[in-house]
Amino acid sequence: MTTFIDRRLNAKGKSTVNRQRFIRRYKNQIKQSVADAVTKRSVTDVDSGENVSVPAKDIRQPHFHQGQGGYRQRIYPGNDQFIKGDQLERPEQGGQGSGDGDASDSGEGQDNFMFDVSKEEYLDLLFEDLELPNLEENQLDKLIQYKTHRAGFTNSGVPANINIVRSLRGSLARRTAMTASKRRQLKVLQQQLQELENTPGASADAIIALKQQIAALTKQIAAVPFIDTFDLRYNNFVKHPVPTSQAVMFCLMDVSGSMDQATKEMAKRFYILLYLFLTRTYENLDVVFIRHHTQAKEVDEQEFFYSQETGGTIVSSALKLMHEIQQQRYPSNDWNVYVAQASDGDNWADDSPNCHRWLEKKILPHVRYFSYIEITTRAHQTLWREYQKLAQTNDHFAMQHIKSVSDIYPVFRELFKRQSA
Repeated sequence: MTTFIDRRLNAKGKSTVNRQRFIRRYKNQIKQSVADAVTKRSVTDVDSGENVSVPAKDIRQPHFHQGQGGYRQRIYPGNDQFIKGDQLERPEQGGQGSGDGDASDSGEGQDNFMFDVSKEEYLDLLFEDLELPNLEENQLDKLIQYKTHRAGFTNSGVPANINIVRSLRGSLARRTAMTASKRRQLKVLQQQLQELENTPGASADAIIALKQQIAALTKQIAAVPFIDTFDLRYNNFVKHPVPTSQAVMFCLMDVSGSMDQATKEMAKRFYILLYLFLTRTYENLDVVFIRHHTQAKEVDEQEFFYSQETGGTIVSSALKLMHEIQQQRYPSNDWNVYVAQASDGDNWADDSPNCHRWLEKKILPHVRYFSYIEITTRAHQTLWREYQKLAQTNDHFAMQHIKSVSDIYPVFRELFKRQSA
């Protein structure tokens, strides 16, 4: 019997169909793993995909097998102990293994199936059926940038853009056109000179005259320059307008004594989801971290999430600093502005009306979307009630309440769920 083994390499993308079929079949398990894996990332870490695991019990395939019981007459190949009609004792349930450890009572062990998803698949699974609400098509969404492209050749330019091949080709064509008739005439004169020199008794004056004509034509041909400025050709580059988009994401967080590290970790997960989501819409995305207690300060990501602070809370200080930065560095006619604020709800009672006024008069007219999450298990205080008034009158202001880690992803989906037409 001849066995053929195909050792050819798989073509690129050959398993794409099977990969998409696998993702569709185990979409729920993969989406759950992706949602759990997002907490391990940095806020701006979206350069790679994710390695997710699918429980082994969820990837078992159905198969046909021989059922127990029934009357069967079958002798397997290689049998040398039994003949037809022999009765076999039913084996006892369970068995004795040869290992030193105790047997598991949960069946055979099997590792979870590890599956690598690309960056695009990762984001598609994480943000399926979500959208940025209240987007409007106007000149603020798209900013025009220009990209340079090759566009043939031109007769003028800088020396760095000279195209040598085209220039030499033009030089050859010019020299050929300017000397073609002279070269033909020179060839005729050279033939006549040769005939006179081979003819006995030829006139010496005729020979001298031919040589003079030949010398004059040769001089004229040599006088044609090898290359002229007319021959030079330059690579031509033109700029094409390319629409692009850019946005800024302001992250505001209360870091007063009432905000413990567990609360900050929940806020971090929400910021990660928002950052990943915005990168799917905008090509350029800046992130600004502002932390506050009684005073606000712009910091980096490490200090934003892990620096320890004590003291009271004045939320309006963060809103004022955010407005100043937005006006100076991110004007609303050039940038799409998004704001995410996280707090446990604590604020001086006298400051909450100030927050309402700053948002209504200064901030909301310049932002695309403002989302506020309150992470607490206590009753809502004055800040929540002031923000509720804003949410009733501003479509691009949204607020949600988070009590535990399990609420983060559902709350995010609620904030950015796709609106019906």
